[in-house]
Amino acid sequence: MQDMNNTIEEMPRRRKTRRRNSARKKPSRRKKTPLSIGRFFMILIPILLLVCAGTFFFAPHTWQELGALLPEAEHQKPANQLHEIREPDAADRILRVLFVRRAIDARLDRADYVSIDRIAPDLQHAIVAVEDRRFYEHHGFDMTGVARATLVNIQHGRIEEGASTITQQLVKNLFFGSEQTFTRKAEELLLALDIEIACSKEEILEMYLNIVYYGGGFYGVQAASDGYFGTSPAALDLPEASMLAGVPNAPSEVSPFVNFIAAKKRQAIVLDTMQAQGMIDARTAEDAKMQALILRPRH
Repeated sequence: MQDMNNTIEEMPRRRKTRRRNSARKKPSRRKKTPLSIGRFFMILIPILLLVCAGTFFFAPHTWQELGALLPEAEHQKPANQLHEIREPDAADRILRVLFVRRAIDARLDRADYVSIDRIAPDLQHAIVAVEDRRFYEHHGFDMTGVARATLVNIQHGRIEEGASTITQQLVKNLFFGSEQTFTRKAEELLLALDIEIACSKEEILEMYLNIVYYGGGFYGVQAASDGYFGTSPAALDLPEASMLAGVPNAPSEVSPFVNFIAAKKRQAIVLDTMQAQGMIDARTAEDAKMQALILRPRH
């Protein structure tokens, strides 16, 4: 009987406890909705159509622009001469690759050009980690990267991650500048595929490092290494290399000369990304973050 009374007395308490527990908000979890998936395909399908459409828009004026970058003797002959001796489709492809190779050589004929074997491996690894993690796997255009970036950007409701490969960025820096149109994007993708045929991965990375803008008025790794740290590209250590690698993403915002705190935050992202991809261990990453960096005084 006493046990029954105790049970009856406890019942209101249990109910109160239950009510209190039910009043607590459970942590909300973001669910993938059909809308998100629909938006993903709305973005992905036009990209695929864009690549196909680019084949038809590419030839006429792009050859003219690429030819203008070549020395006089290299583009005097009509572009259609190869059609006389080769099957048209194959000839067009070969001609396009030859034009790209020659245009690149002419564009990069500079005194401060640095070969890949004279660029610190830490900088090479850092750039690949933060700009194009699948650089050595794709052939100029990375569908996996596009899909990943699209989903990330949809989830955050803003542009958090870019989808351009290092090869695409090279094309943009070499030939197109900042113009963004559907035709230009198609041409960029096709040229990226051609560059992958004409050049090795090491050559592509070498060209990218030599032409990209590192902020502070420095174009190319030679100018940036000397301008920021007073050293050569070969002598860059991990802290310096990881800071340089973070700048091309937003040079006007994270240049060490513009905003050193922002540059350090970006450097930490680069180092964390390198660690996540197995390029460095956690201790090395933390040591690089903590190491003091001395910038060369601006002239």
